[in-house]
Amino acid sequence: MDAQRFTRRFEEIQANVERVIKGKGDVVHMALVAMFAEGHLLLEDAPGVGKSMLARSIARTVNADVGRIQCTPDMLPGDITGSSILDQARMTFTFRPGPVFANILLADEVNRATPKTQSALLEAMAERTVTVEGTTHALPRPFLVLATQNPIELAGTFPLPEAQLDRFLFKLSIGYPSAEAEEEVLMANGRQPAIDRLQPMVDLPEVVAMIEWASGVTVAQPVLRYAIDIVQATRHDAALTLGASPRASLSLLWAARVLAASQGREDVYPDDVKALLHPVMSHRLILSPEAQLRGESVDKVLERVVGRVKPPLVSSSAPPQRLVRGTEALAALG
Repeated sequence: MDAQRFTRRFEEIQANVERVIKGKGDVVHMALVAMFAEGHLLLEDAPGVGKSMLARSIARTVNADVGRIQCTPDMLPGDITGSSILDQARMTFTFRPGPVFANILLADEVNRATPKTQSALLEAMAERTVTVEGTTHALPRPFLVLATQNPIELAGTFPLPEAQLDRFLFKLSIGYPSAEAEEEVLMANGRQPAIDRLQPMVDLPEVVAMIEWASGVTVAQPVLRYAIDIVQATRHDAALTLGASPRASLSLLWAARVLAASQGREDVYPDDVKALLHPVMSHRLILSPEAQLRGESVDKVLERVVGRVKPPLVSSSAPPQRLVRGTEALAALG
């Protein structure tokens, strides 16, 4: 794997997904960034705009196993993680894995599940393991949780707690398509759903190789400090009662590496960090009551915060001693 091969394969995967998801190249791009950054994705949008289809398209393109759960108030944690079943022939309990044991897990309308059931996803999302009855089971790699929620119908829903929101790398909105894109959707799905004609472009070992390669994209120390300074600034802004966590810093770093790699670069620029601020930060910040009364929004606060932090001047020819690679960058955040 090298920069050119990574970019070529990334573009091929995105183009294949866009055979189904029309006119939403930016959303598809970010969803793939989340997958290759080994993060998780929360899609909040109206029904019928393609949230579930996006997950299915990505899964089919990378030839991955997909699990799907339709969240309801009567769902139990075991419906997600699996449970031990009595084998009457042997008179022993055997663990039967739940739908979470997949490469891509689609949690549809996740905010309709009770907090107890939602908590069953926390360990899986943070540690990529599931513990049932004292036994820890590893999840496959790659592992991506793609959760959807409907912001329109709030009756019978349970808002996601901040601890769970913080485990999502991105929060995105697909939005309605343009007239031209909607025409393409109708043409592509005229006789047969376009998803049924989608063919795999890569296999899972190559996806893992791309993940490993992107994790080694270099980050100049000034760029690292730039990301940290922005995150720190959110914790001292008077309009916010909750600033970004250290996990937000890590998320910016992981996603920026993949974004740079998708553009054929082996180092991260400050513009990569700025491009990712809204999808990474918007669901992690809470406005103060006074800011809400003033009509401020999280996006406006982020723009103000970024305007106060001066970006560094970093060129692709930065001296080697200024670069941080792989796990060294994570250690630097500590």
